[in-house]
Amino acid sequence: MNGVLLYARSRALPVTLAALAGTTAFAVWAAGRMDTYLDPHRKLPLVALAPLLAAAVIGGSLHTASEELDRTAVRPWWPRRQAQLLGLTALAAVLLPLAVLGDAPGFGPPAMIRNLLGCTGITAAAAVLLGARLSWLPAFGYVTAVYLASGGVRGRAVTVWAWPMQPGHEAGAWAAAGGAFLLGTVLYVVRGARPEGPRG
Repeated sequence: MNGVLLYARSRALPVTLAALAGTTAFAVWAAGRMDTYLDPHRKLPLVALAPLLAAAVIGGSLHTASEELDRTAVRPWWPRRQAQLLGLTALAAVLLPLAVLGDAPGFGPPAMIRNLLGCTGITAAAAVLLGARLSWLPAFGYVTAVYLASGGVRGRAVTVWAWPMQPGHEAGAWAAAGGAFLLGTVLYVVRGARPEGPRG
């Protein structure tokens, strides 16, 4: 087995790819059951939840069972970490918008991709700080809190702090989500996921 296949297997990438496909299938199924022609805002839970699930899947793949071996490797690990994170994010960014194709621009593919980037950035940063197994928790907590707190709130600042609930064209929401993705990616690529004990 060559190095790429060994790396993919050690990070459970086949399972991750299957989980991303399952997340997309669920999102497409859920989108078909919503009466969005009555109200485009009915897509909001899907546009917030599907990227969150995909980010959790990506975060789980950042775990390594061989942290000691990784530290003693001859070649640097950052290119592999970067390729893994960016590759999985790009794949999810291609797949998830299939659930909202043809929808109103407010909560269509741009909002789905923006939320994926933001949630993945938070998850990647959490993998560095908390470990890959718990990396989904901060993004879940943040998106849930924003979903519950942002209803009816108006003003310029809301487009930044409540970016998961904003329409796809909001520049402030893109800046916040893009910043989260950039910060999380840099942290993960440079540091890697926090070492964790064996599963027990």
